[in-house]
Amino acid sequence: MKPLQPVTPGARTALGVAFFVLFVAAWGVATFGGFVQKTFLADPLMMLRSGWRLLVEMGFALDIGMTVWRVLGGFVIAALLALPLGVAMGAYKPIEAFFEPFISFARYLPASAFIPLLILWVGIGEAQKLSVIFLGSFFNLVLMIAVAVGNTRRDLVEAAYTLGVTDRSLIRRVLMPGAAPEIAEILRMVLGWAWTYVIVAELIGASSGIGHMITDSQALLATDQIIFGIIVIGLIGLASDLLFKTVNRRLYPWAQLGK
Repeated sequence: MKPLQPVTPGARTALGVAFFVLFVAAWGVATFGGFVQKTFLADPLMMLRSGWRLLVEMGFALDIGMTVWRVLGGFVIAALLALPLGVAMGAYKPIEAFFEPFISFARYLPASAFIPLLILWVGIGEAQKLSVIFLGSFFNLVLMIAVAVGNTRRDLVEAAYTLGVTDRSLIRRVLMPGAAPEIAEILRMVLGWAWTYVIVAELIGASSGIGHMITDSQALLATDQIIFGIIVIGLIGLASDLLFKTVNRRLYPWAQLGK
């Protein structure tokens, strides 16, 4: 094993699975061995039984669907608005100078702090949940996309101008294709952050969703249900992450060289 030396896909999968096995084993030892009271940490089997009951008897699948819809809805809106603004900021320095100070300020504001205001402005319905996800994703997306576009290799830009390209064509044919693999990775990472925002949004004023189930379970000290909800979030997030990676490899195979 050497620094930055790539591993084969099979070895990567085996190592990733091995960590999950060790994690569950340590969890089982801590709970089945009596080192931690089940009131504070349910054992794996109790968690699975409670999860099955939630899905079969309590309609938890609908909660999962609502949470996924909220994440995708808020994230897609943020991405559709952030992409053109980020590209414009990365391509044109005056636009960057105009927007960057405010966006840098806004991205440090926690999205959860806006929940009381959003409830006053739009109520406790779906608009409030989507707005929290939007605020948590939009400003980070804009800055990261702007940096990706602005870091386009200068020799490519100069070569394009030498060949007589116009400013608009430079953006369409050089800047955006050059930054596309990095932008795809940015979208993948920020989608993961969006999952943290939706749970916060669902903890207040929600009647459905994974966060709503977790809140109800906390009142009942049902750690088995809380853990199952957390694991469901992780599994959905992992599935979306793997899907993003697969799509990115197919769309931009040249960007995977050396990884």
